[in-house]
Amino acid sequence: MQIGKPLFRLAVTAAASLSVCLALTATVAAQEVKARTLKFAFSLAADHPLGQGAQKFADLVAEKSGGKMRVSIYANAVLGGDPQNLSAVRGGTLDFTSMATGLLAGIDKRFMVFDLPFLFNDAREAYAVSDGPVGKRLLDGLADHGLVGLGIWDLGFRNMTNSRRPITGVQDFQGLKIRVIAAPVYIEMFKTLGANPVPMTFGEVYGALESKAIDGQDNPVGVIQSAKFAEVQKYLSLTRHIYTGMPFLMSKKTWDGMSPAERQIILDAANEAKQQERKISQAKEAVAIDDLRKLMQVNEPSPQAVDGLRQAVKPVVDKFAGEIGTDVMQQVATELSALRAKR
Repeated sequence: MQIGKPLFRLAVTAAASLSVCLALTATVAAQEVKARTLKFAFSLAADHPLGQGAQKFADLVAEKSGGKMRVSIYANAVLGGDPQNLSAVRGGTLDFTSMATGLLAGIDKRFMVFDLPFLFNDAREAYAVSDGPVGKRLLDGLADHGLVGLGIWDLGFRNMTNSRRPITGVQDFQGLKIRVIAAPVYIEMFKTLGANPVPMTFGEVYGALESKAIDGQDNPVGVIQSAKFAEVQKYLSLTRHIYTGMPFLMSKKTWDGMSPAERQIILDAANEAKQQERKISQAKEAVAIDDLRKLMQVNEPSPQAVDGLRQAVKPVVDKFAGEIGTDVMQQVATELSALRAKR
């Protein structure tokens, strides 16, 4: 069947109008994206999975903005430790940072829920809660504190290193001076295990270990490797006692000064970078353990010993559950129960 000339002309006109509208929309969107350079600072090394995730984010922002928006990366605490970076992001003099969930407890106690010992069995559970209603609720609440939460990246499960002995059970923590994140859950947990917790920023840890000012520290194996702690520590014990997520934080002042198009670029790039960073982190863990076995004495506590640790720190979980809030605790328990029921 042939299309009549009037109908054909109408179709051509409609197509032309659509093309003009799309072109105008693209032009308007392009005009909403300004040339700007943004700063992203953090304490970990550039070659750590988080550093690689940060670079992926920077690349995506440049790509999605047609090169107009650029993100400069400042790794290794060159602009300051986590407390300084957090203050700078809240004040608007730094645009992005990322740090452990425990460090946000000073702003919102509900973030302590992510740091409860032996809460998650694996990364799948941690990601589900981080990306689910609980994670969204807590990240959204950061707006009241000058921050925009752009997701929770992966640091991994924490393990013990020290210069004195392998950790095979509760008894081996006795008397050890352990560097901890300056967060209540960490301090209380190590006190309960009989250790002497020493709050310290990450940038100070290597020197303190080297000088024997402290005996050990806890971190995921990827951090232990990238920070070269094997040079100043003899023992690595795979306790996996706490999972550490890394909220990706943006200054609300920077966010408020952006157009809708620019904000969408940031959101899309942050989500893609989070997925990539998690993949890198997971792949890195197994390789890092194998590499560290060549440099340190590595042991893994028995399931019975881990159960002993879990029981020993249960009072810590009970203590902080009240500060976190019954509603948040119940929501996490419900999400985890649903996940575990599917297995």
